[in-house]
Amino acid sequence: MDYQKLTEVMRKLALEAGDKIMEIYNSDDFEVKVKSDDSPVTAADEAADALISAGLRAAFPDVLLVTEEQAESHAEKADTFLIVDPLDGTKEFIHRRGDFTVNIAYVENGVPTRGVVYAPAKNRMFYTLADGSAVEETGALDKQVIGQTAPIKVSQADNDALLVVASKSHRDQATDDYINKYSVADSKSAGSSLKFCLVATGEADLYPRVGRTMEWDTAAGHAVLQGAGGKVVRFDDHSPLTYGKEGYANPFFIAYSPSVALKEA
Repeated sequence: MDYQKLTEVMRKLALEAGDKIMEIYNSDDFEVKVKSDDSPVTAADEAADALISAGLRAAFPDVLLVTEEQAESHAEKADTFLIVDPLDGTKEFIHRRGDFTVNIAYVENGVPTRGVVYAPAKNRMFYTLADGSAVEETGALDKQVIGQTAPIKVSQADNDALLVVASKSHRDQATDDYINKYSVADSKSAGSSLKFCLVATGEADLYPRVGRTMEWDTAAGHAVLQGAGGKVVRFDDHSPLTYGKEGYANPFFIAYSPSVALKEA
């Protein structure tokens, strides 16, 4: 894989998809449909998916592409592939809360090694460089020219005063029970894969997810967090979270700075 090309293509497609999404987000009204798994989907999901899929297939025709909105792509199996969630946080989008992201990632041998997470309503963009390290790009976010970037790194956590982030739309008692095992100074809610990025930048130390997710929800954020020195492990046994699993479904997991003293489930 040409990682420099991959970075440039993923970044550009995420920005273009973000424009499509914001066009619909800022419209007076948009239709919300319900998929077979009862999850919502909008025209923004579909438009962003079409744009990103076409761009990735043109740039990397020999790499398997798995995308949330194309069910037929879920049947193919490989341990190295591109994986896309064109609009993560559809519920945040529908309620116009701004915490939604475009996620594009590259998985190698079951590990997400490169990715981009773009939050168009918040004007924040995080991605991995060709060497796998993670940055946040600031400035105009021009599609043709990569702007100023700042390296991001996980926190040196204070285990007596942890900063925890949890899901905004899916927080439940099981999540709270786990968080209560720690000494928490502050707990915040965020939508979509932004939670991984908050851990990656040191704005949070710990993100536990006790609930259903799919690999396209997590791969890009996982890659960014890994590039910032963070880890993502299974909730049950703290083994690394891997990709290319049956049906692309995830178990419960914990994303964290390695300086956090993890508690058992």
